[in-house]
Amino acid sequence: MPDSPAPAPSSASEKKPMSNLAQRLLYGVLGAIVLLFCIWYSAWTFALFFALVQMRMLWEFYRMMREAGYKPAAMLGGGLSIVIFASIFLVKAGAIGSVNYDYAVASGWHTIILPANFIGALLSLPLLLLPTILILREMYAWPRKNQPFSPFANVGVALLGLLYVSLPMSLLSVLAFDAHGYDYRRIFALLLLVWSSDIGAYAAGKNFGKHKLAPKISPGKTWEGAIGGFLLTLGTGWALGYLLPELPLAYRLVVAGVVAVFGPLGDLAESMLKRSVGVKDSGRILPGHGGLLDRFDAFLFILPVLALLQLLLG
Repeated sequence: MPDSPAPAPSSASEKKPMSNLAQRLLYGVLGAIVLLFCIWYSAWTFALFFALVQMRMLWEFYRMMREAGYKPAAMLGGGLSIVIFASIFLVKAGAIGSVNYDYAVASGWHTIILPANFIGALLSLPLLLLPTILILREMYAWPRKNQPFSPFANVGVALLGLLYVSLPMSLLSVLAFDAHGYDYRRIFALLLLVWSSDIGAYAAGKNFGKHKLAPKISPGKTWEGAIGGFLLTLGTGWALGYLLPELPLAYRLVVAGVVAVFGPLGDLAESMLKRSVGVKDSGRILPGHGGLLDRFDAFLFILPVLALLQLLLG
């Protein structure tokens, strides 16, 4: 019996999957478009976008901690992360904290006048009670099966996530507002500096890198790359005079120096975190790019320093 002819190859089954480079380019461009649009369009789209980003980053942090055996209060932490971001944003936007503005609330036969600072206190209440709430949660779940850690370790991890991820990302609002209100150019400038640090470090490290910066944490990083990133970031800081001409050159260079030094440190910190729990990426929300914590890890060290600098120098 003659062999039957082999079936013709199907064009649909022959389609090659998208390469990692193509995925990185596609999702990188789409992500950048959404990011820049939300920053440019209004203060409220900026706030909505980054509130969701920092909540997702916190969820990725808690997911990695669960890989290590901890059981942090992820839902509670995510909700409080929004409260932290909203509180700082509303204060900077002037929506709360003014002693000259009251909220009138009709309640049956009475009208209750709520001072504006009462709204701020209401938002702060969950944060003040957070340690108590987390400990009560552990008391309710005690004893947990298959967990070698003290219940207070879960409390510590939950608090650490808010301090490591949510609070620094919420400080974006401190940088986004000046005496005249929301200024999207400031966030654009920060992104350009961070991207310059990454690009300069990658280009210099690939072409000249020989001396490892922190081989036990991130074997690919070199001192030559760090120097290249520092120099390109300083150059970008100088060029930002065209975007923010009102900022003195010295101030722009100091900000660029902060980004060039603390950005790589933030990246190394997240690399150490991933190695400690044995994961490659913090998440898979961006194909080819990993998680949002992978994309914004530099901000977690940069933003507290820049916020302090702005509060001190204006």
